[in-house]
Amino acid sequence: MTPIGPHLTAFLREYIPSQREMSVQTSDTYAYAFQLLVCFAAERLKTTPSALSIEQLDATLVLAFLEHLETNRGNCARTRNSRLAAIKTFFRFLEYRLPSCLEQARRIRAIPVKKTDEVIIGYLNREEIQALLDAPDPNCQWGLRDRAMLHLAFVGGLRVSELVGLNLADLAFHPQPTVHVMGKGRRERVLPLWKETVKVLRDWLKVRGEPKATALFLNARGDVMTRSGFEYILEKHVCTAGTKQASLIKKRVSPHSLRHSCAMLTLHATGDIRKVSLWLGHATLQSTEVYLRADPTEKLEAMASLVPPTLRRGHFRPPDKLLAMLRPKK
Repeated sequence: MTPIGPHLTAFLREYIPSQREMSVQTSDTYAYAFQLLVCFAAERLKTTPSALSIEQLDATLVLAFLEHLETNRGNCARTRNSRLAAIKTFFRFLEYRLPSCLEQARRIRAIPVKKTDEVIIGYLNREEIQALLDAPDPNCQWGLRDRAMLHLAFVGGLRVSELVGLNLADLAFHPQPTVHVMGKGRRERVLPLWKETVKVLRDWLKVRGEPKATALFLNARGDVMTRSGFEYILEKHVCTAGTKQASLIKKRVSPHSLRHSCAMLTLHATGDIRKVSLWLGHATLQSTEVYLRADPTEKLEAMASLVPPTLRRGHFRPPDKLLAMLRPKK
């Protein structure tokens, strides 16, 4: 029996960050997936997580774990597929370290992903965005910080990991105000900034102080702002903005909603899906097509260019009484 601990440690601390050069966020996601898996396996096998062996994590147990995610934890198919991707990557890594588990790895990697619904994305309109940006109090230090974060998240269409990962060195005000973003898949992009965004960023930098942390946005303790910290800030200001813009109360606003809103505003302004893709840092246009499905403007233009088919006029005739009686009742 082969203990899982040493191999899982090498996978998360050496293979993922060094050899695959995956981001910290991806590494944390994989670690959380295995935290759930080993806890489930330990409870099912009546043992402790540190006593688990690789041979015990067979395809049957992995399938039971995936079923547990959906039925007991209430996770959606996308989350299930994400956990499965982490497990498959780990067993692909094991194929080169433990040839004895090749057949076990093959069976696990053969587990199919589930199909997911392509839902219409949610976004905020101009009035809702303006109410949200006006929600922070500009007369206090943390209100200036929150306003700068919301502005930059919306204008840049930033993922929350990109926003909290920004450093002071990523901002440039001369000759052209820009922000340098390290995106998903290690794709870098440089985005120009609106004058309004530059103003709120300068206001924040004036009161930021000089803590040791080089991050652009800090929490109240002077440490780097976290994802959960920004989510809390956003939720707080959405509640405040909802008192002026009632439609916000009915919407589920997440950090990614600001990114979606930026994409829809850019699409309406340019009418070019390629520019939206470049702005958001997507690897392919396929990732950006979701905004075309959410925008009714494109469908209306297509409808206007088509000639509707003509319908032949007819006359209604009541059914024969005998046939009507013989038809089965619904």
